[in-house]
Amino acid sequence: MEPLDPVEVRVLGALIEKEAATPEYYPLSMNALVNACNQKSNRHPVVNYTDEDVSDAILRLRAKGLAVTITGGSRVAKYGQRISETLNLGRRELAALAVLLLRGPQTLGEIKDRAERLYHFADLDEVASTLDRLAEWPVMPLTVKLPRQPGRKEARFAHLLSGAPQVEPETGSDDSSASSSAIERLEDELHGLRDELAELRRRFDALEAQFR
Repeated sequence: MEPLDPVEVRVLGALIEKEAATPEYYPLSMNALVNACNQKSNRHPVVNYTDEDVSDAILRLRAKGLAVTITGGSRVAKYGQRISETLNLGRRELAALAVLLLRGPQTLGEIKDRAERLYHFADLDEVASTLDRLAEWPVMPLTVKLPRQPGRKEARFAHLLSGAPQVEPETGSDDSSASSSAIERLEDELHGLRDELAELRRRFDALEAQFR
């Protein structure tokens, strides 16, 4: 499989995340998918992709068997991930991979905390065993353990869907990263509630339009 570019990585990560975190609003409309890609919480880096950026990425992901366009009875096309079927991934593998796609290299503790809405890992050992399986996935290696950086107590892990990762120097300690991840979880939950409110408003407007 050809390596994914940054837009494809973000789109795929957002689709995996939203399928697990807000299944009632999945698959995603183009507007919801763009918002999911550009949200400021639980993302690194923060981006500002356009509808065209995301639409083009969907086409490339479809060609690689990692995404699908769903029309059905709806007048609005919606989009879903297919990496779980193409690579035969389970929920825990998808959760860990989504965090790495959306946030870049992470420690075991960061993956456990940031995957909470997608899958509840019992402990760090379960996270580690999941990453070990992904690193030896039959189709292709999907994750790699990075060398521990100076000043950090823990090694980080990265996905390999874009090829070998280029690691950027980080500032800050593991303790500060752990505390910031808790804040980001709350921000992500707030964003999820906003998504739900926006979807309810859209449905209400559509229903109201039928009676005009």
